[in-house]
Amino acid sequence: MVHERSSERRLSQSSYVGDIGGVTSVPAELTPGSWSALLSPRLAYFAGVARTEHVTRAAQEMQVPQSTLSRALVRLEQDLGVDLFARHGRTVSLTPAGRTFLASVERALGEVERAAESVRADADPASGKVAFGFLHTMGSETVPGLIRAFRADHPRVRFSLVQNYGEAMIERLRAGELDLCLTSPVPDAPDLVARRLDEQRLRLVVPDDHRLASRKRVRLAEAADEAFVTLEPGYGLRRITDDLCQEAGFKPRIAFEGEEAETLRGLVAAGLGVALLPPPAVPRPGVVELTVTGQRAVREIGVAWLDGHPDTPPVAAFKKFLLGRRGRLLPE
Repeated sequence: MVHERSSERRLSQSSYVGDIGGVTSVPAELTPGSWSALLSPRLAYFAGVARTEHVTRAAQEMQVPQSTLSRALVRLEQDLGVDLFARHGRTVSLTPAGRTFLASVERALGEVERAAESVRADADPASGKVAFGFLHTMGSETVPGLIRAFRADHPRVRFSLVQNYGEAMIERLRAGELDLCLTSPVPDAPDLVARRLDEQRLRLVVPDDHRLASRKRVRLAEAADEAFVTLEPGYGLRRITDDLCQEAGFKPRIAFEGEEAETLRGLVAAGLGVALLPPPAVPRPGVVELTVTGQRAVREIGVAWLDGHPDTPPVAAFKKFLLGRRGRLLPE
């Protein structure tokens, strides 16, 4: 039997289009002429008949009309251009080509089964999964406390946790890799929904032998001549630092840039500069933290999610929980 595959073949709307994994890792083409789109609707029928070696019995087990099943198998063989079955009256047996094809079909259908079970498990109201992103500075105390409080009422909900800086988390949110993220500043973008939850006072952190270390309060302008250690560009706290310094009438002289607030505290303790930072989870020796006066030195913390993106029940529950923490998100 010889059959030429047409590049203009039309498919029904029920056709599954997508790569479900197989011998190679090449993604399936999402076009009407692709083999995956063409064959997928009939693979389960083929596997059912191959298992029972009897069309009537397979039709009964799969609860489809025998005529539907028979037509699907004939069309499958025509599309492939090979005989998959040898007919023996009401029974059938696999040809060598059919046995080769069955091995891959069973792997593919197994992958679909596992994928379906996985997404159903992730959406389960009681034991589903939440992909949650947050800033590095919230990882040691704030987020563990939030999850512990949430799981008091939802003990089986699972979390996939991602720590990163704000812009990177927003990109992962847009890519569908995160359900929710805690970030600062609170983003303002047409494709996102963001809600302000709390604010955190920033302090000027100086070495304990610094000329300002004996003070409790300081105006940021008094540090205009100091070397600053800051987070790298792209971090929300870096943007806030630059804006506050500009408001105070100077551009900060950057000595070191890093990726993590506690590393910056270590650099300050080593006498390598000063920094604007949120309060630490645990006091750091070698530094003094001064209240900034004369301007509103805070960073707003908010939760963001993709606009129009449907929530699974566990994500909806955790979102409601976070929104209920307005004004008391951060530890005292």
